[in-house]
Amino acid sequence: MSSVQQFIVVGLPGFQDHESKLLFSVIFLIAYLLICLGNLSIIVTFMLDESLHKPMYALICTLAIFDICYSSSTVPRALAVLMFDSNVVSFAACFAQIYIFHAVGSSQAFLFMLMAYDRFVAICNPLLYPTIMTSRVILKQIALCWLCGFITLIIPLILALRLPFCGPNKVTHLYCDHTSVVRLACADISVNSIVTLIVCLSVIFIPLAYNLYSYTRIITSVLKIASSEGRTKAFSTCGSHLVVMFITSFTAAGVYISYRIPGTSEDMRILAAVLQTIIPPLLNPVIYCLRNKEIRDSIVKTVKRCIISP
Repeated sequence: MSSVQQFIVVGLPGFQDHESKLLFSVIFLIAYLLICLGNLSIIVTFMLDESLHKPMYALICTLAIFDICYSSSTVPRALAVLMFDSNVVSFAACFAQIYIFHAVGSSQAFLFMLMAYDRFVAICNPLLYPTIMTSRVILKQIALCWLCGFITLIIPLILALRLPFCGPNKVTHLYCDHTSVVRLACADISVNSIVTLIVCLSVIFIPLAYNLYSYTRIITSVLKIASSEGRTKAFSTCGSHLVVMFITSFTAAGVYISYRIPGTSEDMRILAAVLQTIIPPLLNPVIYCLRNKEIRDSIVKTVKRCIISP
């Protein structure tokens, strides 16, 4: 039984002055608007351009949706705390935000596995690719990524909800962070910490291991391609996926591990956690637009069409 009905999100303990809050607010707001603009441009372009209605671009569009959902689960709350001193969060809303944040992050990790598999089939078995990766199959696989991500976090959520919260209710963070909230429980949380760490690191490193294996096989196959143009195109596509995957995986792993390193600054840990939800979604559209000519040309064509149309 919990006597706590709401939590108070403190923010950054070392930056409680108005000037610091304003500075971080402006930075986070600009970053969030760019995230929404960049990823929405990919989603809209995919929807309007039928030439992009292929499995690979469906996966990139899904990643853009994940990026918006991922940053939207935390950044607006952080902005509310910094800009309007809106610190009070209900018990239910706090745990709902924790669950959505981690579930979307887990779903994204599974999506990276699917993207690696898609490139593996396309490059290593090009003749079978149209048969294996049909539109219907890819939609089912994307739905499975969502489902697996939300199922994976059920056990840590149940363990957290079973804890009694009867004492302090101040969350030292910019949003409801799982570890920060669980530490407020007036009971032993060792089981929660171990289970959560195992689940989170598994979600990060199992897909990462599979992706590295897939791309190793892909690189081996690409090196056998006689055409230099074919090799360049294959490396460009896979390079985009690898960069995005490494940025996301290692920023997430760094945040989780930082909680287990004694002496880590509370402010640095909180900022790292917020940047984890900002940097990958901010860079993903840039990476794909710069490295993928079809998406870049399609965005330009879509923009021109919108300008010319009355």
